[in-house]
Amino acid sequence: MNIDHIEAFMYVVHFNSFHKAAEAMFLSQPTVSARIKTLEGELDSELFERQGRGIILTEKGKAFIPFAEQIIRTFQQGKKQLKAGSDLEEITIGANIITSQYFIPFALPLWKKNNPGLRFKFISATNEELLDKLLRKQVDIAFMKEVTHSGLRNHKTLDNSIRLVVYPGHPFQVQTELSVQTLAMEPLVFFECGAFDWNQVHKIFEVSNVEPRIEFQVNHLEVAKSLIVSGSCIGFLPYLCIKKELEEGTLVEVDVSHLIKIKQHIYLTHINQGMEAPLLWNDILFSIQEFGQNRHPSPLQSNR
Repeated sequence: MNIDHIEAFMYVVHFNSFHKAAEAMFLSQPTVSARIKTLEGELDSELFERQGRGIILTEKGKAFIPFAEQIIRTFQQGKKQLKAGSDLEEITIGANIITSQYFIPFALPLWKKNNPGLRFKFISATNEELLDKLLRKQVDIAFMKEVTHSGLRNHKTLDNSIRLVVYPGHPFQVQTELSVQTLAMEPLVFFECGAFDWNQVHKIFEVSNVEPRIEFQVNHLEVAKSLIVSGSCIGFLPYLCIKKELEEGTLVEVDVSHLIKIKQHIYLTHINQGMEAPLLWNDILFSIQEFGQNRHPSPLQSNR
């Protein structure tokens, strides 16, 4: 009996759809159907019945569910045990680049302190890579941009809104109701790295028919931030990367909410488990609260 066939059965049970199960497993619908057909042959029992365009579980299908769950659970536990080589339970956490740099170094020690019997594995990757790893069950939970997928659940966690920041003493620090024309005259750094839709920033200049004075265009947050701190320019940056500098006063936020509002969050994403909360849920909520109230360590030096 193939574990892939049993997993396909549980996915179809969960989504009540061959099509949705195939989407969640990154397989074609015929492949999922073939796996179910093979499983039914091995069990010598029909597990699903067609009802119009939908499907329903047969009585034998319902009876097989607890055994399927036990087989999958035992297989996963055995796989983790062999991989870890110890009695420690392992959790694999993923995060996109910006969360990896500015939140994870703060949170991981807290999670480990509260869960000494848990082995932590951490992966830093792009949002697209994290989505793939979640669906392939190579990552248990991931901090990333919101995704729309029937097999995943998103929980809004960290505020990562885009803010206009300047160096201390800049005239904008005391100016109210800043105009687009005045903003366009200042030297700007644009950080382009897929963090959000930069067209929103470009749009405020296009609508007013003015050309922004973009002196620097970079793909590294720390470079962009350092240029602003040095007094070379001003710029729009995501909150997570400037939280420390705003607290210390080495950067100052300028209110431009009358011109543009770019709200964005980091989401905690995991396989849809119904109403069941993901592992570490309470610890994660606590670490986010602490992160908002405390200064945090310097970011990791690497950046993709």
